[in-house]
Amino acid sequence: MVDPRLAAQLELDAAADEEFVVRAYRLLLRRDPEPEALARDLEQLAAGTLSRATLIAELAGVEEFRRVRALDDAIAFASWARSAGERPRGLRALPGDERPIEIPWCLARYRGEALLDVGYAFAEPAYLAALLRLGAPALAGVDLASADVPGLRGVEADVRSLPFRDREFGVAICISTLEHVGRDNRTYGLGGERDPEGQLGALRELRRVAGRTLLSVPTGEREELDWLLQLPPDEWLALFEEAGFLVFEHELYVLTQEGWASEPALDPEGVGVRFAGTHASAVLCAELHPATLRRRAREAVRRLAR
Repeated sequence: MVDPRLAAQLELDAAADEEFVVRAYRLLLRRDPEPEALARDLEQLAAGTLSRATLIAELAGVEEFRRVRALDDAIAFASWARSAGERPRGLRALPGDERPIEIPWCLARYRGEALLDVGYAFAEPAYLAALLRLGAPALAGVDLASADVPGLRGVEADVRSLPFRDREFGVAICISTLEHVGRDNRTYGLGGERDPEGQLGALRELRRVAGRTLLSVPTGEREELDWLLQLPPDEWLALFEEAGFLVFEHELYVLTQEGWASEPALDPEGVGVRFAGTHASAVLCAELHPATLRRRAREAVRRLAR
């Protein structure tokens, strides 16, 4: 019987260098190598100045892999939390963009319903793959752009005017998308506009088509950038209620030098928290339920009593 270690080595040796390099990039970085990188790696492998093990070590040491790992860890945690019926709070993530916080917060709260994802066309591949693994009885994505995602029904439409029946979905997930509605989206190859009621219109449509909505938005000081709207925490919460939602749960996260952490004491006006170029410095994650007339009346009474 061949030693399993020898069998593994012979199996790898049987793969041509180009096949090995492409598979290594796909496994570690979830993409194909750039032509220049592929040519360089093949040249060094052929010359004996680079080993396959060193190529793996180099790829695992780049910043791009750190982000891939952070997303994988976040999605794996969300899968555990969902199977355990948990609603995790106090998540943590290394410094960087907000996806390793937003994605697990929302995915962990999925409970087996028909699902609509808003903004799927530009979503992280790891997130889209996680959606497919949920086993949702129906899975659709809506976006102004189109994208081919096997297993997901893509619909090209404006979230302010959704082509779906009332309560067609049990849940809608809207991660880092609401802030772009009605803004200049030419950076995504789409149109440019300025609709001051864009977020409100989108929220009302989500309340109409879904039983509940899980979302994340950038928060901090009010910033009206061409392509994005950032509101202070209290303004977002007020907007959710104006759209007819009951804020069932919400949580604030702030990016510090040590990484992302839950921040219950963020200034209601977001003073000092600015959008950091390509990613947020703070995010608000929320679960929203359509408010019944009775609930709306009760909330109105509470506001009057304050």
